[in-house]
Amino acid sequence: MLSTLIYRSHICDDVPFADIQAVVDKANHFNRSLNVTGILLFNGTHFFQLLEGPEDGVQSAFRRVCADTRHHNIVELLRDYAPARRFGKLGMELFDLRKYDQSSVLQAVLDRGTSKYQLTWNDRALQFLRTFVSATERENYFEIPDADSWEFISEPDRAPAPSDTSGHPGVLLQPLVDPLVRELLAVEATAPDAEDSTDAAPQTVFQQELATIRQAFSLSRQLGLGQQTLAINLSPHSLTAVPDATAQLLATIHAAGLLPEQIVVEITENEIATSAVHFRIAIRQLKAAGISLAIDNFGSGYGGLLTLIHLQPDRIKIDRTIISNIHRSGPKQAVVQGLIKCCAALEISVVATGVEQPEEWMWLESAGINIFQGNLFAAARENALASVRWPELKA
Repeated sequence: MLSTLIYRSHICDDVPFADIQAVVDKANHFNRSLNVTGILLFNGTHFFQLLEGPEDGVQSAFRRVCADTRHHNIVELLRDYAPARRFGKLGMELFDLRKYDQSSVLQAVLDRGTSKYQLTWNDRALQFLRTFVSATERENYFEIPDADSWEFISEPDRAPAPSDTSGHPGVLLQPLVDPLVRELLAVEATAPDAEDSTDAAPQTVFQQELATIRQAFSLSRQLGLGQQTLAINLSPHSLTAVPDATAQLLATIHAAGLLPEQIVVEITENEIATSAVHFRIAIRQLKAAGISLAIDNFGSGYGGLLTLIHLQPDRIKIDRTIISNIHRSGPKQAVVQGLIKCCAALEISVVATGVEQPEEWMWLESAGINIFQGNLFAAARENALASVRWPELKA
């Protein structure tokens, strides 16, 4: 099966162009052994490469590319399959865009094609190529510095005052932060090692959730969080099957001396049935009481954009699987940029969760997200709030 892979990267400042052809010649020897062909474009700053061949061979060639320290900000744009090679000459041709004027460069690239069918811009891979040649993708391409450009400086942990926690559930606390402003925006409270409770009675599940919430409220007082926003987790099953769930939740909030406006109820997207009338009524009751709604693990379930349309949440938390290595994935970047634009129009806050690498944070910050949750800044800590590691640019 013929595989196609396209990536884009940035040449390092200390690499002269005269060395690039030698690098390509050396890579060609390796690619021939893998039966990998394609084309490599260079515009003076960026590389754009289309690799074609057997899937294992293309993967091996790309791993070699990623290990090359002469370029950085490597972003995979496309991974697909095709019936025939578009650029089937033995090896890999280096094509310097600077040698052609704008009116002829696109045709000059097409002329390198070797497919027995006429190459047209209707081909998705060639559309990526045209976008690069025309330099029309720059507004969506973010250059991020090396991870070593930042150091992360910890604050002291917030440990609660000693108290008797016997008979009370443990609670994991993790902050949501704006790293550049150095502001703790909210604290999420969850039950550790939460088990699947889909078979349990709704009232039982809801009482377990309330027990966790009460303990979280108690910890917030001990930690001196004051008017801090607290995010708590509830299941849609509880909200729809327990008739007075909203009333019980409000009573718990008031008993803790908190305001409903301080509370954000988080519901996991893959548990939501956007067409369920009773669930949407429960959400309206929460909002009418002053409680905000967040959709957790957004992008992992089946609700998707319908969730935004029907529920109108105040906040979405993008799922970790989308965030992971986003600085290297063009498809993930495109999805997140679309979400940011959509949510901006709806005045919905976007949170990046599960952030673990500085490069992930830097790309997301460049894209317009400023609320983050993840081990890069602070891990979840049981019955305590972990030290926040704030980023500081090295001199």
